[in-house]
Amino acid sequence: MPFPAFGALTRPLRPWTATPRPALWLALLTTLTLTACGDKVNEAKPGQKEPATVGVLVLKAESQSLSTELPGRTVAVQAADVRPQVSGIIRQRLFNEGDTVKAGQVLYQIDAKTYEVAVASAKATVAKAQAAARLAELNHQRHADLVKQQAVSQQVFEESQAAMRQTAAELAAAQAALSQAQINLDYTRIAAPIGGRVGLSSITLGALVTANQTAALTQITQLDPMHVDITQSSTDVLRLQRELAAGHFERHPSGAAQVRIVLEDGSVYPHAATLKFEGVNVNTSTGAITLRAQVPNPDKVLLPGMYVRARLATGLVPDALLVPQQALKRELSGKASVLVVNADQKVERRPVELAEAVGQRWRVTSGLKAGEALVVDGFQRIKPGDTVKTVDASKAVSVGAGAASAPASAAR
Repeated sequence: MPFPAFGALTRPLRPWTATPRPALWLALLTTLTLTACGDKVNEAKPGQKEPATVGVLVLKAESQSLSTELPGRTVAVQAADVRPQVSGIIRQRLFNEGDTVKAGQVLYQIDAKTYEVAVASAKATVAKAQAAARLAELNHQRHADLVKQQAVSQQVFEESQAAMRQTAAELAAAQAALSQAQINLDYTRIAAPIGGRVGLSSITLGALVTANQTAALTQITQLDPMHVDITQSSTDVLRLQRELAAGHFERHPSGAAQVRIVLEDGSVYPHAATLKFEGVNVNTSTGAITLRAQVPNPDKVLLPGMYVRARLATGLVPDALLVPQQALKRELSGKASVLVVNADQKVERRPVELAEAVGQRWRVTSGLKAGEALVVDGFQRIKPGDTVKTVDASKAVSVGAGAASAPASAAR
């Protein structure tokens, strides 16, 4: 069989071409369009934000007792320095330092020998004066009878009468000298002028003391009850009177008579004090008024000179609005504001004015009203104008109870 010619083998082949089909192109275009639209829908979903959830506290008006905390010092109700009233040598000390003594209890014994001699001499003088007075009285009686009978002259009678009066006066002087000698003898037994705790003794046995010397032998202090002197600024007094007059709050039912004492370590003294005196003058150097309270001290916990703080009840706010500290935000200027959720579930920033601190809360005087939802949790997820969801956070909010303790001036 003959092979084909070389030219036939090398002749170029005819290229294949396909005829376009309209239905196929239409289907392909529809698929691409739907895919693009689907991508756009999928891209839009992540951009849609759900409303943030925040914790809110619905404000309620409540009756709140107000108080002010002021510095004070404890002062003994009675304190007495023990000094000798006669001179002599100390022979005995009849107490232990730090003991509780009673009024009239003998503390020191001075050598009494010279005073005993003085008493004995005074007694002898009194006896002599009594004898002279008796003799003068008898002479006067005899002369009185004789002058009636004109047996003696009127002059003799008058002289006997004068002698009687003179001896009576001398007897009275002798008796007074005896009393003075007896008093000096009694003073050799130095007694406690008041009851209380006796301090350190500044004198030893055998020491010479003199009457009315400057240095005290010891000191006695009455510790139960105890006074607490409190200083209050006249500015605070005026503010309190002004707010009472304006009707911002009522007087405390107790009449502001009860005072709680806070000790230096921060603990509250278990016994309540009673306000006894309110100063009538303002100290010109400090601008303060002194108040005095009296507090029981049966366990002798309080000692004179201790620094304490006194909480005084000042009034009662019948419809106070208290805001937790974490709900407040302060600007650089010091102004305070809070975030509230309105009826449209939108966040609003509300400036507020504060009065005093009440535990871990602040009393608000303006800017809020009862029934409003105060944001107390979730601040970092919201800003004013946002729409939010709210949950009740009243149980999670720490609201310290107690009476107001900070002055209003400190909060503004």
